[in-house]
Amino acid sequence: MTDPWTLANDKARRAKVTLAPLTTVEDADLLNEVIGVTWGGQHLDREVVRALAISGNTSWGAFDGERLIGFVLGWAGVDDDGLHVHSHMLASIPDRRHAGVGEALKLAQRAHALDQGIDVVRWTFDPMVARNAWLNLGKLGVVVDRFARSFYGDMSDAINQGERSDRVTVAWNLRREPGPYVVAADPIDLVMRSPGAGPQPAVADAAPTTAARIEVPAEYHDLRVADPELGAAWRDAVAGALERCLDAGMRGAAFDRARSAYVFATPEVIEGGL
Repeated sequence: MTDPWTLANDKARRAKVTLAPLTTVEDADLLNEVIGVTWGGQHLDREVVRALAISGNTSWGAFDGERLIGFVLGWAGVDDDGLHVHSHMLASIPDRRHAGVGEALKLAQRAHALDQGIDVVRWTFDPMVARNAWLNLGKLGVVVDRFARSFYGDMSDAINQGERSDRVTVAWNLRREPGPYVVAADPIDLVMRSPGAGPQPAVADAAPTTAARIEVPAEYHDLRVADPELGAAWRDAVAGALERCLDAGMRGAAFDRARSAYVFATPEVIEGGL
């Protein structure tokens, strides 16, 4: 396995940032500036960053000079599958997105967790956000193994206000070299754009068996703002398909960027195993 910190720092250099731990109340002020321009209407109590750091749950920042442009924040947790890091927040300022900053931060979180003897990171994200799906499944190599509608209930931040807070939960195996899984089977389409009917979702009646594809809008937030009813229709269609796949014992193992679609599969057709 490639040295985890080498991977993280190499990615940071390519993204033109420097990685550093966030441990002080002053760091919390910088972190809250990023939160403000990312979500709006949210902030993190200053003492929380300090408390996380002294308990071994160090947040990591991406700096351009002295300016914090992104961060990742999480803490150690235990569930039925054992010890893991729960990654709660990842953000970068708008003008530095899609440049590798988020990936560098996740790689730093991975390296830090491995230093502590932790082999898994878990987090949630909105399955409707294709760019996050691509980072998580297409670059890092996480697996979707859980889903819940309205996971956080009603949210008040600028991005999520008025939206049902559906979330997938993912698991990232840190002992595996970061990168996507390959599904060795042809997936059936469960949700896709309706042919000739504009951006409406079409839902297939077929039962998922070995591999299935679930399409999402490439820019869901733009679609939702332009047409809230259409956005809700897509969210309902995707939620139903995710539930069907997980109930069938499948896992989300890949993201087809060309189709803007999740690929779910049973473990035996996921190359390299889970």
